[in-house]
Order: sequence, then structure tokens, then C-alpha cells
Amino acid sequence: MFGGGGVAGIAWEIGILRGIADESPEVARRLLDSEVLVGTSAGSAVAAQVSSGTALEDLFTRQVAETSAELDPGVGVDQVTALFLAAMAAPDTTAAQKRQRIGAMASTAETVAGPIRHEVIARRLPSHEWPDRAVRITAIDIATGERVVFHRDSGVELVDAVAASCAVPGAWPPVRIGHRRYMDGGIGSSINLDVAGDCELAVVLVPMAASAPSLFGPGPAAEIAAFAGRALGVFADDDAVAAFGTNPLDPRCRVASAVAGRAQGRREAARVEGFLGV
Repeated sequence: MFGGGGVAGIAWEIGILRGIADESPEVARRLLDSEVLVGTSAGSAVAAQVSSGTALEDLFTRQVAETSAELDPGVGVDQVTALFLAAMAAPDTTAAQKRQRIGAMASTAETVAGPIRHEVIARRLPSHEWPDRAVRITAIDIATGERVVFHRDSGVELVDAVAASCAVPGAWPPVRIGHRRYMDGGIGSSINLDVAGDCELAVVLVPMAASAPSLFGPGPAAEIAAFAGRALGVFADDDAVAAFGTNPLDPRCRVASAVAGRAQGRREAARVEGFLGV
């Protein structure tokens, strides 16, 4: 399970996996070869990357490279949060109606053009083909406010699915797929753990502090605690949160986040090994 958290989250999650591989290659292999991968927002890019067949070392190298195809959206998390709060302020509305309001605001926000953003996502993914295993990517239909889960049998291109899941309202444009438009899959839950409800155990990478407040629902820690199977949450530690900086959407935080993730992954390897019983 890979949670949302901007470009910082992508870098941190790849770093966590790389750090685990430093200490226990077998544990890393178990995680990378999981039968089911669920990705939300930034996590959708990670799920697509690690299931592409590209070596983990190469994925990490891409994160710490001096140059990147990532764009600065020109807005920060505070501005995006303000949009969310404004959309959710109306009383006596359902969660879906609140997401509809966020979607309406997202559709009128000034952002880069859709094709430009699509190219960024395309360059983010080593492969544009769905892998031959269960990869589930979440997004929100802006018209209905309902969550959708894309997979290889959805008839949706992988790049489009990841672009939709990563379409942070107010920062990036909603993504049109067919006659529908979609936005960030984290609008409701940053991990969407219930999408893995058919799994007996789950390791969840969450690029935020365990104590971070949640704008939607109970938050990742509560979702993990309520999971019907066995679930282990790996939350960003203090060093990682510091590396993310004040705006995890800013590509300049990418390298520091990957390095912090790798260091944390080394420290977490034994705990994950014990959970998996490797």
C-alpha cells in the first residue's frame, strides 16, 4: 500500500523500499513482489513504478538525480488545504457532496494545461503498460464525488489512471478519461486501505507523521487499526517530515525526501521483517 504525499511522498516511499533492501533484500523482494499493490495519489506513481520491472536501485537513482521532469505547481499545501476547507464548510452535506464541491473548485482553478501535466506523469513512469498482477489505483469522479478504482481491466491507460490519482485539486488539472473527469484519489483517504480489503495482511507506507491531522475521515492510523486483516503502518519519522519541508508538492524536496526515506527504511527493516515473518 502506497499513500499520497506529493513528490516528497514518491521520493520517500522509494527511499523506504531502498533502505529496507539495504538491510534485508528478502524483505524488500517480498514487498516489491506483493500480489496486490494499491496506490493513492503519489502512491499510484510508486505502485506503477515498482511493478514496472525496473530495478529498485534505478528507481532510487531517478529520485536523487539532479534534474527531473517534475514541475512546480506554483501553489503550496496551505493553499490547497484552504480550498478543501472552503469546499467542506457547508453544513449537512455528505462526504460525496463535499468532494463534489472540491471537484467544482478544481475544475475552475488556474493550473498548467492538461497535456503538459500528462507528459510529466508519462515521464514519471518507467512503463506505460499495466503489469500482469493486481495494481489498484484510486481517483475521485469530480461530478459524483465518488471514488473509483482503476486496474488493468478498467479499459483505462496506466498513465491516465496515475495522472487522475495524482490530480491534486487547485494544483493540477482534473484528468478527463472518456466522458468523465477525475481528481486526486486522496480526497477522502490518503491510503484507501479498504481497497485491499480482500488481503489478509498489508504493509502501508504513509508519507506523513502518524499524528498528522486528517481533513477527511479518521485518518491513516485509524484506518490501519481498523483493518480486518493484519496491517503494519510505516509513517514518516521526524527526519523525513523535516525533509519534506513546508510544501511536499515542490520538486526541490525530492532528493532530501528520498535520502531521508532510505535512512528510515534501514531502521524499519527489522520491524517489517518481523511483521512479514521472513
